[in-house]
Parts: sequence; structure tokens; C-alpha cells
Amino acid sequence: MPTAAAIHILVKTEREAKDLLVQLNKGKNFATLAKKHSLCPSGKRGGELGEFRRGQMVKAFDDVVFKKPLLQVHGPVKTRFGYHLIKTLYRN
Repeated sequence: MPTAAAIHILVKTEREAKDLLVQLNKGKNFATLAKKHSLCPSGKRGGELGEFRRGQMVKAFDDVVFKKPLLQVHGPVKTRFGYHLIKTLYRN
């Protein structure tokens, strides 16, 4: 079963996610922004989700983590939780 590790930032609105993406593209630190803005409990850890298996996350999230290029920020990705910015660290 494939596994991956990712970091993410979860916010309520697409606008917030796009604003954060602009900041990331200008060189802001992902973990710092996650700690300050993310609504997910993982925000306290800089957005770290640890390693997880395919199917453990909602489909839209899984699709990014298991199909998109590594080490790039993808999003905003809409799920029932809000809007995510996702960076996949590795896949096994």
C-alpha cells in the first residue's frame, strides 16, 4: 500500500489560501505560515501530517498527495474542511 508524507495549511476561504500561496511564492516559510493561519491541529506542528496511506485522507487531498509533483505547493484544494495548500514531502 503506497504511503506518503505531506505538510498542509487549512483555511476557511479560497481567498485566504490564495493570499498564503502568494506569500509562499515570495519565500515565506511554510511552517511559520501554517502555525499562524492553519485551522487544522497539525498547524501547531507547522502543518506536518506525518506519514499516511492512500485512502486515509479525503479524495481531493489524496489525489494531490499521490499524483502531483513532490516538493511543490499545490492548491487551493477544496474539501469539506475548507481550502488546503499541500506540499508532498515524499512517497513510498
